[in-house]
Amino acid sequence: MHILDELAKRDLIQQTTDDEGLRKHLDKNVVTLYCGFDPTADSLHIGHLLPVLMLKRFQQAGHRPIALIGGGTGMIGDPSGRSTERVLNSAEIVKGFSESIKEQLAGLLNFDQGENSAVARNNHEWLSTMTIIDFLRDIGKHFSINYMLAKDSVESRLENGISFTEFSYMMLQSIDFLNLYEKENCTLQIGGSDQWGNITAGMELIRRKQFEKEEDEAEVFGLTVPLITKSDGTKFGKTAGGAIWLDPEKTTPYEFYQFWINTDDRDVLKFIKYFTFISFEEIEALESELKEAPEKRIPHKRLAEEMTKLVHGEEALQQAKKITEALFSGDLASLNAAEIEQGFKDVPSVAIDNKEIGLVDLLVEAGISSSKRQAREDITNGAIYINGVRNQEVTHQLTETDRIEDKFTIIRHGKKKHFLIRF
Repeated sequence: MHILDELAKRDLIQQTTDDEGLRKHLDKNVVTLYCGFDPTADSLHIGHLLPVLMLKRFQQAGHRPIALIGGGTGMIGDPSGRSTERVLNSAEIVKGFSESIKEQLAGLLNFDQGENSAVARNNHEWLSTMTIIDFLRDIGKHFSINYMLAKDSVESRLENGISFTEFSYMMLQSIDFLNLYEKENCTLQIGGSDQWGNITAGMELIRRKQFEKEEDEAEVFGLTVPLITKSDGTKFGKTAGGAIWLDPEKTTPYEFYQFWINTDDRDVLKFIKYFTFISFEEIEALESELKEAPEKRIPHKRLAEEMTKLVHGEEALQQAKKITEALFSGDLASLNAAEIEQGFKDVPSVAIDNKEIGLVDLLVEAGISSSKRQAREDITNGAIYINGVRNQEVTHQLTETDRIEDKFTIIRHGKKKHFLIRF
């Protein structure tokens, strides 16, 4: 199947600048394409996954992707999709963010695949050496104010105000496309639908530069992916705890797995088409499974497995599944200390110095029961579980067998309240 037909079947194309021309261009050439990622944090989040995976799809179709890290544009800030100015980070912070993001991209794209190996570039390399005179004479003269004001990213900000700094972002991103076109024969830029104005501005700059040199008009193209929406109206990629990051230190593989497995029934097949490389035949089978046995959540599990494995690897996937099963079954003693840290990251945590403490005293000291009297009632009523096992012994003293790797004990009060005891 042609790459554009597959993308269309997966509903991954929002706009193209010239669908027929791009199709012919892809048929005739190993096309170099790029997508930019500004380092606004020390990690990408799942909102970045769609364009990254678009690069991966083009690579699998035989084309050459460039992951462009915005070490220069990240110093300025993209006004697209925002109602207020960004807080500008220092050069040192942006550099650190850029290095972290480059490492993440290397884990998602194939940087060792011969002719169409992915490469990473950083626009700080060329933007930081450009003087203000060069910028105004060589770039600024090709952009009329009226042209820039008509772009959605700028027009939507006029009412609340936009600084010249962010107003100039469109020109800086256009320089990226120009530079990659001239130095690496990059002829296609992809991005989110909010990047349409920036992409077309870059194409216009390339064409004006070609006209200036009296050369033939360049064959350059733009393609955008749709904005991801959720059926329940909430923002994709956000939870009560914040963004879902690709860095396992910020969002654990277990949390990452849980995000995907908890996808709304109305969204799960759409997300499988968007984010996975599962065949259309298997997607149809999963659609049938969802209709026939929605309670089994088979597509949700498949989505969670595919995404966790893609981002964090097979070992992390198996660990996430193990934690999930242990929490469902109550067999918490089967988990090791690292898995306990992941699975109970957000539950109340209490440090206890005395490893041989009595259960009644532990419940009071940890704030699980309000008094010793209440603690004894909770125990005798069967409301207290140690590592998933009910304990009704009022005189029980905690021992080494109650501690997982001599570090943790999980106390459950009633059906749902868990407490992590650290020793």
